[in-house]
Amino acid sequence: MEFKDYYEILGVKPEASEAEIKTAYRKLARKYHPDKNKEAGAEEKFKAANEAQEVLLDAEKRRSYDQLRAGGYRGGEQFRPPPGWGQGHGQHADFGGDGDFSDFFESLFGRAAGGGHGQRGQPRARRGHDVQARVEIDLQTAFDGGRTRLSLHDGRGEERVLEVKIPAGIQPGQVIRLAGQGHPGGHGGPSGDLLLEVGIRDDARFKLEGHNVLHVLPVSPWEAALGATVPVPTLAGTVDLRIPAGSQSGRKLRLKGRGMPGAHPGDQLVELSIRVPATSSDEQRAAWEALRAQFAEYDPRH
Repeated sequence: MEFKDYYEILGVKPEASEAEIKTAYRKLARKYHPDKNKEAGAEEKFKAANEAQEVLLDAEKRRSYDQLRAGGYRGGEQFRPPPGWGQGHGQHADFGGDGDFSDFFESLFGRAAGGGHGQRGQPRARRGHDVQARVEIDLQTAFDGGRTRLSLHDGRGEERVLEVKIPAGIQPGQVIRLAGQGHPGGHGGPSGDLLLEVGIRDDARFKLEGHNVLHVLPVSPWEAALGATVPVPTLAGTVDLRIPAGSQSGRKLRLKGRGMPGAHPGDQLVELSIRVPATSSDEQRAAWEALRAQFAEYDPRH
């Protein structure tokens, strides 16, 4: 049989942390999950990733596996367990996988470790797979947090409506874990979890920039030139903003603490955009002509 390089399968380094291994597994699981990816070979890649993370996230199995790998074994090479391997390594009966593992895995850790039969031939309880899904929420919901109802469609086209608690200030790419909402377990084992990766829809008024939010505020030429106090929308409601006299288009003013909530709340940045009104009468045109005469020496391109 071939030696399997579990680090190579997940695309991580041998010194990778538990968090890095989990992140790499989730990325591959989303990409190759059989419910979503029907391409040839996707299911095999999904199973390989599942097998790799089951070994590398179990401290005892990882130590045993690393001993073999340190002995010079590499992926694709012909492999036979060293004499006496089963007496001192592997054969872990407390594994929670689904039993669908390679001969290589079973040669190292035994069929019991793969979720087969335990003592006296009794089926071993096994935990169900986690399910990866992506949901999109609007920016106001991300700001406010609280409970919201979300509709999810699984790989079989079935719709599930779940009530999900959204933490206030959640960021794009964060994952919400719903315990027990994944695939059912086998032989009385617990269900897996549902891992919801959060996306935030574009907003017509605000652009999310990390924990800050940006709002482009239209102002008139006289407001920019003379200064003014104008109402500005924020995610927490409208506030008054003082525009300093002589402000230029593109200038950014900061509303401290008006961004996304959290341990370190963000700010709201207000970018000024000077808008010129349309001229619809001779009187209005004369007003612009008079203004030009007053500032005849001003060259905006100098």
